[in-house]
Amino acid sequence: MRILGVDYGRRRIGLALSDQSAMLATPWRVVAVAAGATPATSAEQLAAIVAASRARPDDDIDVGTIVVGLPRRLNGEDTDQTKPARDFAGHLAAFTGLEVHLQDERLTSHEAESRLATRERDWRKRKARLDAAAAAVILQDYLDARKRA
Repeated sequence: MRILGVDYGRRRIGLALSDQSAMLATPWRVVAVAAGATPATSAEQLAAIVAASRARPDDDIDVGTIVVGLPRRLNGEDTDQTKPARDFAGHLAAFTGLEVHLQDERLTSHEAESRLATRERDWRKRKARLDAAAAAVILQDYLDARKRA
């Protein structure tokens, strides 16, 4: 089974998948969020994507666990996005029936941008892939922490 990494945002949700051995995270896709969507409606939208992906055996995407990035300030305090991310994770667990973990996402977008900048000079192309790359950083941090534990 694979682990799904999620970078939740108000406009876009970045997704990443682990390999079958849960050792390596790879950016998967970016999902546009409808204007005015609540964490619950975004979670329902993502749950439908997960269900559709699991229903296609030829895609080899069998998600067993989900990791959602938890926004925090550098000093560890909550941001204005922390509560919506927690709400989103709770709704996602309810809609999918899967185990959902929260992973600190401090500086993940910055790290993802740095990684993308080494391969892609055009900032427009980087921006389109940034959320999925950030989800991959969040997921890789989670996978690495599991290995250490």
